[in-house]
Amino acid sequence: MNEQLLQAVDFLVKEKNVPEDIIFNALETVLLTAYKRETGSNANTSVTIDRKTGDYHIYAEKNVVETVDPDSENASNEISLEEAKKVHSSYEAGDILQTEVTPKNFGRMAAQTAKQVMIQKLKEAERGVIYDEFSGREGDIITGTVKWNESRTIYVDLGRVEGILPFAEQIPGEEFSSNDSIKCYILEVRKTTKGPQIILSRTHPGLLKRLFELEVPEIYSGVVELKSVVREAGSRSKIAVCAMDDKVDPVGACVGPKGQRVQHIVDELHGEKIDIVKWDEDPAVYIANALSPSKVISVSVWEEEKSSYVIVPDYQLSLAIGKAGQNARLAAKLTNWKIDIKSESQAKDEGFSGDADEGSEDILSDIESDEPENSNAASPKNQEDVSDEGDK
Repeated sequence: MNEQLLQAVDFLVKEKNVPEDIIFNALETVLLTAYKRETGSNANTSVTIDRKTGDYHIYAEKNVVETVDPDSENASNEISLEEAKKVHSSYEAGDILQTEVTPKNFGRMAAQTAKQVMIQKLKEAERGVIYDEFSGREGDIITGTVKWNESRTIYVDLGRVEGILPFAEQIPGEEFSSNDSIKCYILEVRKTTKGPQIILSRTHPGLLKRLFELEVPEIYSGVVELKSVVREAGSRSKIAVCAMDDKVDPVGACVGPKGQRVQHIVDELHGEKIDIVKWDEDPAVYIANALSPSKVISVSVWEEEKSSYVIVPDYQLSLAIGKAGQNARLAAKLTNWKIDIKSESQAKDEGFSGDADEGSEDILSDIESDEPENSNAASPKNQEDVSDEGDK
């Protein structure tokens, strides 16, 4: 029987991926429960299991006292010093006397109780292991398989556990069928009485960040840093990147040869447009870059107010603002600056020539002139190509 016990433990360790100690601790609880059910005793008891042989022993534990008071609530768990001395002369008051009470066999009811306790303990242990595994992966990306869709909530098979993709975390317009492969962002891991609940997201900016880390080796290795990510899921996103090495073009690295890297991400997000812009410590330059694919004539910034005044060519105004203000809104979120965009004509009508006012810093002229001639991927023209690739 001991050999079968050890084989069962080994099977559970491999099948359920539960640590051996947890299983043996569960077995000890099971044996104590079965013993108390068999004997009807509420006495203090303990159990030991030899991890190598499977031998187990159950002990009744009694406190050694000078005299046992029969009317005391703890009388069943006490033994007089005189009786303890009969067992061994070394016992003193305050010691714990252990007596082995291991039964030769357990009855049917005790065995049934033991089985139920064991099943419950294993379920709790497995849930604990799964929770520990996934709680440390919040903010990570995971690939699963769509199981079914119920009340607009998608349930995703993640292997040992099921993930939940709520409707609010789904990209508008996306549809999935059973058995479709799906990449999601682990938004939250909740501990519930029914086990861990994994909440997934397809709209979180973290998903875009993780996808770029997977596709762009330079980001994963730290050569290129992803400074900021903003999304309006299903429509348009912007990311700001910079290089730790001056020899590396961060935008070009993210775009990839012939745009392959960014295109893989666009495909994964079902056509979501992505603007990749170069981060700059100069807020005026950064704001101009963030308004890609629009060209910028000048940017005036007020550091204390975190606000800026941007002038663009007349024919670029609608592009700078974007449909329903989307481009300007995303640029403001990306830079964390207020951006007031005016056309060249509007600026002249308001008496703003583009020269820096007192308290402001200004960047003037065509941004293209600051780009290296051979850095095609980083130029505004090519940024526009990347972001509008889906339109073409």
